[in-house]
Amino acid sequence: MSVSSLRRLTAVAVITAAALGAVALPAAAADHHHGGHHQAAVYISGVQYDSPGRDDRSNRSLNKEWVEITNSTRRAVTLDGWTLADEDGHTYTFDHYRLAGRATVRVHTGIGRDTRTDLFQDRRAYVWNNDHDTATLRNDHGRFVDDASWGHHGGHRH
Repeated sequence: MSVSSLRRLTAVAVITAAALGAVALPAAAADHHHGGHHQAAVYISGVQYDSPGRDDRSNRSLNKEWVEITNSTRRAVTLDGWTLADEDGHTYTFDHYRLAGRATVRVHTGIGRDTRTDLFQDRRAYVWNNDHDTATLRNDHGRFVDDASWGHHGGHRH
């Protein structure tokens, strides 16, 4: 194989990897800001704040609005008493939930049956604003763990 063929194959592989990485992101993914941490053990790893399709407040649409929480450590973390809140004070409190090591849980806005990988806030209205908002994760002592913001012009707040 010639050097130019090898370079062409490498370029195609890099472009393909970049394209696949872009496809894996939610369409309305939040700009992620770790609150001064390089990477916290438990952090907000994704937000889908603008549910795809019409915002018709159907349970299906509400459940397409979600926040993902990831545990990057090997050990399970008990999230009992932890909270996930928006700027307007809508707060979801984790209850009897243990996030396995190297696992992610998706917290949906609407109504559903909680599983190991999906939790439901059981709300009948949207939580996350489409134009701008901040999702804030706090531990059971009320201490800041992480946040993710989108649509903000100017300063980032905690």
